[in-house]
Amino acid sequence: MTLAARPGVARVALGRLIDAVLPPRCIGCGAVVDAQGRVCAPCFAGLTFIALPLCACCGVPFPVRVPAGTVCAACLAEPPCFAIARAALVYSDGARSLVLGFKHGDRTEGAVAFAPWLARAGAEVLGDADVLVPVPLHRRRLFARRYNQAAVLALALGRVTGLAVAVDALARRHDTPSQGTLGRAARRANVEHAFAVRRPDAVRDRRVVLVDDVMTSGATADACARVLMHAGAARVGVVTLARAVLADP
Repeated sequence: MTLAARPGVARVALGRLIDAVLPPRCIGCGAVVDAQGRVCAPCFAGLTFIALPLCACCGVPFPVRVPAGTVCAACLAEPPCFAIARAALVYSDGARSLVLGFKHGDRTEGAVAFAPWLARAGAEVLGDADVLVPVPLHRRRLFARRYNQAAVLALALGRVTGLAVAVDALARRHDTPSQGTLGRAARRANVEHAFAVRRPDAVRDRRVVLVDDVMTSGATADACARVLMHAGAARVGVVTLARAVLADP
């Protein structure tokens, strides 16, 4: 059998040739690593993976041990529209370099590493889910960036979990300002009417999991969950790569 008749072998050979010419680099710092989409040891050591104890609703980590099922003060004060949210990483300095490279630096190969992290962190959200829905970008921002990082994550997570992905189920109606410098109340107001369901058939009577890169206050996830529930979704959960821990709740 010739090499051409063995596509698996041909792909491996081509991959090795590409790696020899363009060595794979860490998606965080750019150091040479052994495969595309990998994180080098020093960058990996700088990551904080979220584990118990955490809020039973939004997934924010608690600084002290608490009883199972404890809900944070923010979720008690204003229960979100989503049922449960989980994230893989604390949005620390180490995670920030990965996220920003993935989001703005065309390092989309990072999704290969991120998808298993999302699957582990979101196991209780994903276990009985029907469909993954990425948080959408406005068309102007999508044109400028050329890809929606949440959609790239959702597609990679779909390959790992076997779940369907409805990339176009949601639309962003308004090109809202960045949430980065806004407080909790301002974030909520900023995205209150920003989203709409484009494909009700993709979410009606289905258990939906929103996918995004970072959750900060949860305002974006809550706004998306609200319109999804209004469109007939049976339940909305959220899985993100990273979770910011706000000093000011």
